[in-house]
Amino acid sequence: MRTRTPSHKAVPAHSGQGQLRIIGGQWRSRQFDFPMAHGLRPTPNRVRETLFNWLAPYVEGAKVLDVFAGSGALFLEALSRGAGSALALDLNSAAINSLRGHLLTLRCDNGQLLQTDALRHLEQQPATPFDVVFLDPPFSQGLLLPACTLLEEKGWLAADAWVYTESENPPSSLGLPGNWRLHREQKAGQVYYALWERSAVA
Repeated sequence: MRTRTPSHKAVPAHSGQGQLRIIGGQWRSRQFDFPMAHGLRPTPNRVRETLFNWLAPYVEGAKVLDVFAGSGALFLEALSRGAGSALALDLNSAAINSLRGHLLTLRCDNGQLLQTDALRHLEQQPATPFDVVFLDPPFSQGLLLPACTLLEEKGWLAADAWVYTESENPPSSLGLPGNWRLHREQKAGQVYYALWERSAVA
């Protein structure tokens, strides 16, 4: 799930509350409120369950990055399922504060949160490689391709990283880095969900 906040501009914190449920792992069935923001598009539980079935062999012990975290459902799901560590980025202060409270409730000490412009962070901060990356940026703002390019070119991806994307357009039309292979895809409503397997550039 993602807060539909432009990467470059803050918006009002929220307008009401939504609810998420962790599907699997040590916190299975735990439910949490999250602040709704303009344009928030929650990832359906069914799609989230499918994604983590795809990722099942790779999540445990992985370093996970959630670039546009929003509600943090994917971030929390990964931690619940045994990720070694996870970093969530979001520009929305209410989203980050909400997630901080959830981590305290869960007594989780291997999740990190940063209120920041995601693209600026990827471009300017020292990179460390991540094994699994979630990319669900605000739609209609041209953020997906720049984020993917920065992840690839700035050294944020492990040699055999997995990258999950949500997009308005078919995965084959996105123009993502040439060393990313489309592993799985699905469409629900008007949203395309895809899992990409990265191979190291020779």
